Amino acid sequence: MKEDIYILGIESSCDETAAAVVKNGREVLSNIISSQIDIHTIYGGVVPEIASRLHVQNINGVIRLALKEAKKSFEDIDAIAVTYGPGLVGALLVGVSEAKALSYALKKPLVGVHHIEGHVAANFIEHRELEPPFVCLIVSGGHTHLVIVKDYGSFEIIGRSCDDAAGEAYDKVARAVGLGYPGGPKVDKLAREGNPHAVEFPRGEVKNSPYDFTFSGLKSAVLNYINHANMTGESIDKADLCASFQNAVVESLVERTIACAKEFGFETVAMAGGVSANSGLRAAMEEACRREGFKCCYPAPGLCTDNAAMIAAAGYYEFMKGNISDEYLNAVPNLKLGER
Repeated sequence: MKEDIYILGIESSCDETAAAVVKNGREVLSNIISSQIDIHTIYGGVVPEIASRLHVQNINGVIRLALKEAKKSFEDIDAIAVTYGPGLVGALLVGVSEAKALSYALKKPLVGVHHIEGHVAANFIEHRELEPPFVCLIVSGGHTHLVIVKDYGSFEIIGRSCDDAAGEAYDKVARAVGLGYPGGPKVDKLAREGNPHAVEFPRGEVKNSPYDFTFSGLKSAVLNYINHANMTGESIDKADLCASFQNAVVESLVERTIACAKEFGFETVAMAGGVSANSGLRAAMEEACRREGFKCCYPAPGLCTDNAAMIAAAGYYEFMKGNISDEYLNAVPNLKLGER
C-alpha cells in the first residue's frame, strides 16, 4: 500500500452537490459544495425532483473544481467514495451513478458510504488526534442517534428518536413561527435574543428507554402555545419562544449524551450532523463536558452540514478495511446505520 491515499468523495443525498479530495482520511485538500438552498427556500423546503435535476447539472462541475483545487488529477485518486444512503432516492442516484461511471472508466475502486457515518467522520478531519472508541451524538434534519463509535465504521446504537428528528422539529417550529426555510439556523439565531426560561416546554421521555429521544410532544406543545395565543389575541415574543423551544431540545440531547458517556465509561464526547452546528447545543455540551471532565469534539460548521469531505474521510477507512463496492451498488434511501 502506498504511503499517502487520496480519496475523491461525492455527496448528493439531499440538496447539496458536493465533491472533495481528502488525504489519508484526515487532511482536506478540497471541499466543493454547490448549494440549492436559495431555490428550495422559494418552496419552503426541499423539492426532490428539483434537487435531482440540479445534481445532474452540477455534479461534473463540482468534481472538476474539487480536483483542480486539490491540484490532483483522476490518476492521483486511489478510490472514489460516494454516499449511497440514506437520503432522497433520486438525489442519491445521481451521485451513485456518477461514482460508478468514474470507477468503471478510471478502473478505480468504488466505496459506498453511509451518510451518517460520513457525519461522524467529519470529527476525524477536525480533530486529527481523535481515535475510537467514543460516544457520539448525531443530530440532523432526518436523524437523532446516540451511538458508541466502537471503531472506524463500527457503531453501537444506544438511543434514537422515536418520532421526529431534532432537526425536523426545528424546521416545523420555524415554519409555525413564520421564520421560513431552512428553519434550524433561523431558530438558533433568534433564540440568542430570547429568554430560554420564558416558556417551560415539556422534555419528552420514552418509557423504559432512557437514551431514546422524542420530540413530537415538544413540537405539539409549541404549536398549541402558538394556537392558544392566536385564539386569545395574546402577543408572542418569537425570540422567547425560540429560546424556550431550543432550551428544551438541548437539555434532552445533552443530558442523555452525558449520562451515556458516564455509564459506559468514555471520556470523549463527539457531535455530528447539521444540528451540531447549533450554538446553543455547542455551548451546553461544552459546559456539561467541562463539568464532568470529558473531552468535547465537534466539526467546524462547514463540516457539520452535508459535504463531500466527510464522505471521503469515511470512505478512506472503509477502503483501508477492504470494504469495496461492486458495480451493483445502488441508492438505498432508508439505509440504517450499521447496514451495508
